[in-house]
Amino acid sequence: MARKIVFVQEINETHEKQIRSIARDWELISGKDRELWLPHLADAEIVAGWNSTATKECLQQDTMLRWVQSWGAGVDRMPLTALSEYGVLLTNSSGVHPNPISESIFAMMLGLTRQLQRSIRNQLQHKWEQLNGLGEIHGKTIGILGVGSIGLEVAKISKVFGMTVLGVKRTLSESVYVDRMVKMDSLDEVLRESDYIVNTLPHTSETNHVMGRAQFAAMKASAFYINIGRGGTTDTEALIEALQQGTIAGAGLDVFEVEPLPADNVLWDMDNVIISAHNTGITEYYQERAMHIFLRNLKDYVEGREPQLNRVNLEQQY
Repeated sequence: MARKIVFVQEINETHEKQIRSIARDWELISGKDRELWLPHLADAEIVAGWNSTATKECLQQDTMLRWVQSWGAGVDRMPLTALSEYGVLLTNSSGVHPNPISESIFAMMLGLTRQLQRSIRNQLQHKWEQLNGLGEIHGKTIGILGVGSIGLEVAKISKVFGMTVLGVKRTLSESVYVDRMVKMDSLDEVLRESDYIVNTLPHTSETNHVMGRAQFAAMKASAFYINIGRGGTTDTEALIEALQQGTIAGAGLDVFEVEPLPADNVLWDMDNVIISAHNTGITEYYQERAMHIFLRNLKDYVEGREPQLNRVNLEQQY
């Protein structure tokens, strides 16, 4: 029986040819409709993409699954414990997102600073109102929580605005774009100094509610909070209180503890909040970039080497 690669999604003809050129003797199954790939999941050796059906079908005692290529960067919703127990390798699509997400971060930062969300609301009401208290981003201080590929791109762009860049990272490293890098135990000093806090952290047992009441209280009253990482890193109720009480000036939010964000959540109606529906990573180039990662890993796998590009540490959960 031929070894199988199953995509739980549709791929285009060009990408199919690229895969077949590397895995010549393998059977490749993909498709938009689940009926095309569902019968093949149980005996798939490689699965690209993931969903609850794959968890049910693949993670059995006699599984043939050896490697999963996640089509997203975050893996907090993946069955990490089960993958580890069955000896399955996991790689993700980290590296696809720096451009679109960094652009979204600055769209939110600039929008909040120049109060564009208020101008848009006025536009919808045909209301002419000049706004007071408009700020500037130039020369300010930005604190980046999680200085990975996205955080580094944010740091790089920040320098165009003449900003001071502070980074918070689990393991210290240097970057020409980061003025000072500290570990998580020094988070409060970064919160106190920053005019913008950008959260790019993954959601793990260590980062759960890393931003809570004490952390928002440490921030400047004039500071803005941007979260594009994972909703679970932020205590939603603490954030709402901070926004309502003026503890912080505003927030740009793409991720939430509960998604979709409930229609009756007060965040929707706050005029100092910009909300997007977990879409800052969406880009017209997504499939091409994710496939590039998969093809590099596939070449290694077919040649007998374990995939290393974007290898997820199942114990550390990222």
